[in-house]
Amino acid sequence: MINQEDTLKIGRFAKPHGVKGELALVTNYDLFEESDDPYLICDIDGILVPFYIEEYRYKGESIILVKLEYVDNEDSAREFINRDVYYPIAAMAADNLSEGITWDNFIGYTVSDKKHGLLGKVIHVDESTINVLLHIDYKGEELLFPAAEELITEIDHPNKQMTVFLPEGLLDL
Repeated sequence: MINQEDTLKIGRFAKPHGVKGELALVTNYDLFEESDDPYLICDIDGILVPFYIEEYRYKGESIILVKLEYVDNEDSAREFINRDVYYPIAAMAADNLSEGITWDNFIGYTVSDKKHGLLGKVIHVDESTINVLLHIDYKGEELLFPAAEELITEIDHPNKQMTVFLPEGLLDL
């Protein structure tokens, strides 16, 4: 069984491409060159399901046309439209983990502060304003702090942990 915490959201399927089951994967990652047996993971009715890739080709910088095993026509490909696509963290090269990552990829990460220790897990990312906010479950309360690279001192993607150095007084608000 694949666990959500062992995966990283890498993009989303857009529309089918052609009539043979190819799908347009919108992503900022370049993953498949490094794997002998590449596969993607999709959430199907609440279960993370792997789909092996028969073929792929790049169509621009952020679109990969992907042909999945057993998806052989346009109708079966349509079932994947707008589905989030995940990839196993353990299969990713270290340089790929930092490229293309978005703030919502940090949902589920455990956050620790250099001074105050364990804060909690990221439960939500608010991108509705110019300043992106991370929502942390902090001792049963919701803690908000800006998603700013200068506050993050270390990220351990395989273990889904983030270390931050928060400004003085932020935890007192």
